[in-house]
Amino acid sequence: MDTYPVKILAIENITHDVKRFRLEKPAGYHFSPGQATDVAIDKNGWTQERRPFTFTSLAEDEFLEFTIKIYEDHNGVTNELAKLSPGDQMIIHEVWGAIEYKGPGYFIAGGAGITPFIAILRQLGKENKLENNKLFFSNKTEKDIILKEELSELLGKNLFNVITDEKSLNFYHGFIDEPFILREVNDLNKKFYICGPPKMVDAIQQILLKLGAKPEAVVFEK
Repeated sequence: MDTYPVKILAIENITHDVKRFRLEKPAGYHFSPGQATDVAIDKNGWTQERRPFTFTSLAEDEFLEFTIKIYEDHNGVTNELAKLSPGDQMIIHEVWGAIEYKGPGYFIAGGAGITPFIAILRQLGKENKLENNKLFFSNKTEKDIILKEELSELLGKNLFNVITDEKSLNFYHGFIDEPFILREVNDLNKKFYICGPPKMVDAIQQILLKLGAKPEAVVFEK
């Protein structure tokens, strides 16, 4: 399997626990929106510790971008990523599948599960094809919402933020459950794109199938 050592160009805080990493792009390296690669840190003891991350840059960008949630409560890869600086190196690998856009529908994301959708939504926005798509985005608190302003600008009234763990004056407080889907989904013949914690993905998939969505119309990361 091919490996590509790439230099970090920039690191930016997106939320209190999410960082954006922009990296050099190897010549001839191609991916489609929604695809991912395995990433390791080019540092003694970490080169074999590979983790999957989705590209949040667009295919034509001259850099690669990852938007990564940092878990500082244990000594893992993302905690080590938080210690890096521009000029340090990561190791990326070959591109693999993840979630592919198959037509207009409903994007349902939980927390960092938004990341496979970022490049897809940006690309659709660039092509003026966002109109018939909606995003239901669930987070524990308002401060956890990744790219809140950008997603609002892209989707406008088709963005529905859901907050589970605190009362919110700005957004819906609750869960993306069966009553929510019955109320907010008006076309079960559209595509459904789901990404988030495994229990959430499984629960929403079962609700959609129960309500009559076609199995082939439900797209999720396998």
